[in-house]
Amino acid sequence: MIFNRLFIFRIKYPGWLAIAIGMFGLCTTVFANDHSVRLNDPHYSPEGFFDIHVCNWPDRKPFFLSLFSTYHYDKVRTIQVFNPDGSLLDTINKKRFKLIEKKGKPLKRVFIRHTSIPGDAQQGWYTTTVTMNDGRKVSLKDYVIIDYMDWAREPIPANNAFDVPIPDKLSWKSILGASHYKVFIKDLWQDGKTIFASKLIKKSEVKIKPGVLKPDGLYEWRVHARDSNGHVLLGDFNHGSLSPVMKFSTASD
Repeated sequence: MIFNRLFIFRIKYPGWLAIAIGMFGLCTTVFANDHSVRLNDPHYSPEGFFDIHVCNWPDRKPFFLSLFSTYHYDKVRTIQVFNPDGSLLDTINKKRFKLIEKKGKPLKRVFIRHTSIPGDAQQGWYTTTVTMNDGRKVSLKDYVIIDYMDWAREPIPANNAFDVPIPDKLSWKSILGASHYKVFIKDLWQDGKTIFASKLIKKSEVKIKPGVLKPDGLYEWRVHARDSNGHVLLGDFNHGSLSPVMKFSTASD
């Protein structure tokens, strides 16, 4: 399996095979200061994790999503992201973040920034420089290939399907280049409340447990697709897409 993935990577991105193999061979996991740090993986340090990926969403032009996650958020002064040529791409706003709470671990903050992709966007190593309050500068890197992943299409139930029998699964056509998916369902009779969020799945379908969908229901759902999950070269993932909203209603009992 690993050899097949590297072989495909070699065909599509020749020249990076040796780096991918070398980084994979060197990459191990250790724990320091309650941080999961991958040795010789440029995305990680004891101070945090950096990733930048290309997002293709239906309601806007493709954009970069940059993130820096850390347990040491109270020690961070600034977070800057640089292009492969060293020029400044953007600054991640410390006021925009998600809180991650896990039992037995400190509180983590994920700082997030959406940045328009310039017409001359470069393929290569993007770098974040994190300046700590004590003046130290921490540099982390992520390799970015400029490409755009298609949205999920050909849903079952079909978009705007009416009075369908309550489905036990939702499915869609596999997306070229996607290896992982996540599905979100909202109940439009409950003011658009999210009633289901899947784990990362590898098939282009998701099973729905009995009771999640109700008779006479009105639902909308979306599929988030991504090309990898925790790659030593491409980071968290490189390309991702979010489908347009798809809707269906369920039949009465």
